[in-house]
Order: sequence, then C-alpha cells, then structure tokens
Amino acid sequence: MEVLFWLGLIVIFLIIEAVTVGLATIWFAVGALAAMLAALLGGGIFLQILLFFLVSLVLLFYTRPVALKYFSDSKLRTNYENTIGKTVKITERVDNISGTGTAVLNGQEWTARMQKDDMIMEKGAQAKVAEVKGVKLILTPLEEDLQS
Repeated sequence: MEVLFWLGLIVIFLIIEAVTVGLATIWFAVGALAAMLAALLGGGIFLQILLFFLVSLVLLFYTRPVALKYFSDSKLRTNYENTIGKTVKITERVDNISGTGTAVLNGQEWTARMQKDDMIMEKGAQAKVAEVKGVKLILTPLEEDLQS
C-alpha cells in the first residue's frame, strides 16, 4: 500500500513538473522514488518519510542552483536598469504628440518618447534616459538641446 502511495506522489510531482516546466517539483519526485524503494525493501514508514524529506531537500538545495544555471538559458536578461541616466543620440525627431521618435543606445535603435508631452527633440540632439517603459526609452532633454 505504501508503495502505491509513493508511486502516486511521483506521478503527481512529475505531472506538475511537466505543466510548470520550472524545475519546481522534480526534486520531490526523486525523494518519493527513494521512499518508494525503501518501502519495496521493507523499510518502515518513518524511514520512508525521512528518506523522502532528506533526499528532496538535499537535491533541492544542492542541485537546483546548478540546474537553473544550465537549463534556464531561455530567459533574456536585458539589464534595462543600467540604461537609466545614460545619454542617447536622437536619430528621428522625438515628438510625443506626433508619435514619432527614435534614439540609439549602446548601438541599438529604440523607440523614444519624451517624459513631458510638450517637449520635442530634433534629430542629432542628445538626451538622457529617464526610464524604460516596455520597449520605449522615456527621455529628458539635456539643457542645451531643449526645444518646446
């Protein structure tokens, strides 16, 4: 009976892992496998529970960081926080009312908007990144390039 319980837990943990694909429950499935093996070998319920928790926690704390490092490369880290405060060059007139504007930051062209709608910046001017909203740079003018 205990073997079926552990087998059921293994199946449940594997289904959750397959649905979430986040390396969340695989460790507990392996812990349940260790407990099931103990049950098959005639170990008592205390030993089974102890093995379940020990194996699960050891795997969780010692192998999860390594697994996340090698299997979670699909996440794109943009480090957009590093762009705030940087100076950019305007490559197309930035006019919020017209909905136009692009700027180059670190060699990449971004859609650009001004922080205040009544501000306009011309091509060739430089501005400072005040914030990033989605894929748009929100800019503030450098004083010498300000036009209203």
